[in-house]
Amino acid sequence: MQEVLEFLSVNGEPVSLWPLALLLLAALGAGWIDAVVGGGGLIQLPALLLFPGITPVQALATNKLGSIFGTATSAVTYYRRTSPDLKTALPMAATALVGAFGGAGLATILPAQAIKPIIIAALIAVLLFTIFKPKAGELSRLRYTGRKHYLRALAIGLIIGGYDGMVGPGTGSFLIISMVTVLGYNFLQSSAKAKIVNLCTNAGALLLFVPTGHVLVGLGLAMGVMNMIGGYLGARMAISKGSGFIRIVFVVVVSALIMKLGSDMIFAG
Repeated sequence: MQEVLEFLSVNGEPVSLWPLALLLLAALGAGWIDAVVGGGGLIQLPALLLFPGITPVQALATNKLGSIFGTATSAVTYYRRTSPDLKTALPMAATALVGAFGGAGLATILPAQAIKPIIIAALIAVLLFTIFKPKAGELSRLRYTGRKHYLRALAIGLIIGGYDGMVGPGTGSFLIISMVTVLGYNFLQSSAKAKIVNLCTNAGALLLFVPTGHVLVGLGLAMGVMNMIGGYLGARMAISKGSGFIRIVFVVVVSALIMKLGSDMIFAG
């Protein structure tokens, strides 16, 4: 056990058992939430920030390593069972990877507090739209065809990928609601494609964070195992319950994210 704790060390210091157990439990819950509607960073990133000895940039970087295992697992599960539109998902994923790489670079120099008010305002708008447009996302009714459709998909991938690399929490939720409102997919298809895109945003951020030494590899791999379990269970449940279930969880998660970011901003000020 001592050797395992040393492998999971933080900046040369072995971790304690109870903080580790709580962090892994948070990673399990984050994997489930991410698989259904995104927003697992609402649980996982704060848990990392509270972990003894971790700097904010290390928390953001290690969160990406843990998350990539969960998003990969849920992406494969969705792909096998829902056959998402890869002609849209893959180009979005490519631009999201580029955006996440750039966003990760900004994360090392810009304080997250600078953009939190904008994020909260966007989330409130997303929440109100979802509540007052109950039929949105029930069925897929694509709003554009051909070039117009793909250009909008690429823009969504680039912008939200940049946000994920720089801050992170709520990325899956932003991806889903963008695909529902801008492109016209239902919640289930949007969630399936969001996992593929989110996989690449995590990869794009790691392309910067790993070479710069910000990732705590042992801790990230342990979290990744729990994320995989949560991601598999969440994807299976979302697929079996359908768009209505995803919409309900989406409202709950976005509401919690607004409260969390709002309280952070108030108490920080």
